[in-house]
Amino acid sequence: MSVLCYNKGCGQRFDPENNPDDGCTYHPGVPVFHDALKGWSCCKRRTTDFSDFLSIVGCTKGPHNKEKPPEPVKPDVTSSGEKKEADDQKPKFNEYIISAPKPQEAICRPSADEPMVRLQQKVSASLKQALEKLKLAENATEDKEEDSDEIKIGTSCKNGGCTKSFEGPASDSDVCLYHSGCPIFHEGMKYWSCCKRKTSDFNTFLSQEGCTKGTHLWRKKDAGKKVVPCRFDWHQTGTQVIISIYAKNTVPELSYVDANSTTLNIHVIFEGEKEFEQNISLWGVIDVSKSIVNMMAAKIEVAMKKSEAMLWARLDLPPPVTPPKENEKTEESDSEDEDE
Repeated sequence: MSVLCYNKGCGQRFDPENNPDDGCTYHPGVPVFHDALKGWSCCKRRTTDFSDFLSIVGCTKGPHNKEKPPEPVKPDVTSSGEKKEADDQKPKFNEYIISAPKPQEAICRPSADEPMVRLQQKVSASLKQALEKLKLAENATEDKEEDSDEIKIGTSCKNGGCTKSFEGPASDSDVCLYHSGCPIFHEGMKYWSCCKRKTSDFNTFLSQEGCTKGTHLWRKKDAGKKVVPCRFDWHQTGTQVIISIYAKNTVPELSYVDANSTTLNIHVIFEGEKEFEQNISLWGVIDVSKSIVNMMAAKIEVAMKKSEAMLWARLDLPPPVTPPKENEKTEESDSEDEDE
């Protein structure tokens, strides 16, 4: 059965019976806050953003640690109310040292198979106004298109990844380079399912040339929505985790977020025909009854109430490490013997 590693900056689960000497990447030092900069005493990287600080990759490799660190010792207090501090308890070099975040198993983690609940939605006045304007503009456009089925100059191709525009009848004979698959966002990497050229940069992902040749699609297909990538980010406070999804003009009637204590399923329809989906296995535990979805004109915010006031090491839970099977180990050892 896997257990949680208590090494600072790790936050992964591991099998105690399969714990190699270099299986963990962690920080052996302590968190340091000094002059608005945040970092670790064991490495030189510093940042002013707290989320970036939490995502700093460890600088040391070693085995995972299942031992929970001891609680910090409280300073003695004199009869006059003044604190007694030993010399070794005082922060050195004028640095403010804080304790590392508590691990996610400070509370019992509920099962991921809990029933999903649809989070309450709150639609802002700015989104309502934007949707009204968009509806008037669409009605005017539909009236014009009814008079003529002609494709206008400058109409962009609707195939995913294609950047060409209609410049006249000659454009119909041009070869269209597009992505026939769907965009996938997983563990910080972005790629298309049809070619799997992975990148962590969103702009690089958008500029990837298509892997399939075909004909241009100047008109939208009537059936279904167009699945598109959508930039999203997250940050946290002492009691909440907030996910920001940068989707304009979200359709409240067709968009929703389902969640249980440890899982989040996001489904967003925005700008009429665009669709975005994201499923997240959360690092920590949330209180679904006190979480809410705020829909605004330019973005959506999913505000999740933490079940316990603790810092999350990351947004999503890392996949469990599966040790190799016994027969696989035997095959590897046999192949090594044959090589010898």
